Amino acid sequence: MKPVGFHQHDHETCKSGGITSAVDYCETRGLQFTPVRRRTLEILLHEHRAMGAYDLLEVLGREGFGSQPPVVYRALEFLVRHGFAHKIERLNAFVGCVHPGADHAPAFLICRQCDAVAETRARPAMALLGDLAGEAGFRVERAVIEAEGLCPNCQEPANPGPESRGKDPK
Repeated sequence: MKPVGFHQHDHETCKSGGITSAVDYCETRGLQFTPVRRRTLEILLHEHRAMGAYDLLEVLGREGFGSQPPVVYRALEFLVRHGFAHKIERLNAFVGCVHPGADHAPAFLICRQCDAVAETRARPAMALLGDLAGEAGFRVERAVIEAEGLCPNCQEPANPGPESRGKDPK
C-alpha cells in the first residue's frame, strides 16, 4: 500500500472508487447511505486533505443539507465507523479513506507546515506495538499512528545551490 496524498495519482478514480465502495458496502449490509453521508464523503474524497467538522458543515449548509453541528457529526460518525473516513486526532479533522473496503491498519503522515495528510500502512508498527504491549501484559484495543513532519512539497532541497541561498553562483 503506497501512501496517497503526497504523490500524483488518478484522483477521479480515487473519488469514484470511494463512493462506489461505500454504496456497495451499505447495500450489502442494509445500511442507509443517506444523501448527507454521501455528500460528506464526496467532499472529503474531493478535497484529499483533512477537514474539520465545521469546515464540512459550512459546505453542507451552503448546499442545503442543514447547518446544525449534529448534521455533520452524525455523518462523520457513520463514515468513520464503517471505514470510509478516518479521524486525524492531531488535527481534530477527518479524511476520506483511500483504501475503502480493504482490511488495513492505516498510519497517517501529517505535514506540520501545510497540514497535508497521507495514509499509509501501519501493520508493521502495529505488530511491534502489540508485541511491546504484550510484554507489559497489556492488550491494545485501539491505536492511532500519526507522524508529523514535512511533506515533499514543504521540504527544502537537501543541498540547495547558491542561487536558492540568495548568493551569486560566481
